[in-house]
Amino acid sequence: VQLQASGGGLVQPGGSLRLSCAASGIIASSTAMGWYRQAPGKQRELVARINTFRRTNYLDSVKGRFTISRDNTKNTVYLQMNSLKPEDTAVYYCNLDPAWPRYWGQGTLVTVSS
Repeated sequence: VQLQASGGGLVQPGGSLRLSCAASGIIASSTAMGWYRQAPGKQRELVARINTFRRTNYLDSVKGRFTISRDNTKNTVYLQMNSLKPEDTAVYYCNLDPAWPRYWGQGTLVTVSS
């Protein structure tokens, strides 16, 4: 199983990014998936999750700004991030929900700075 996160970058406060998580070796639609992030000096936290019925849940600090979705035809999970804030700066990872330690990939770095 591989979960490849991509789409990060440098963005100004208030900007937007869309992260992608391409899954291989697993059918992403058959399991709950999550986006996680780890900021420097902090523990990794679950940012958003989507279950097999497309029900979603979000970390309070990103509600109304982030949207998790999935494209079953592409076996890909997305995280649309709008109104980004400096405190959103972190390495973002995708994994199952609950996360499987063996499936942590490299993640993708999101830096929100002017």
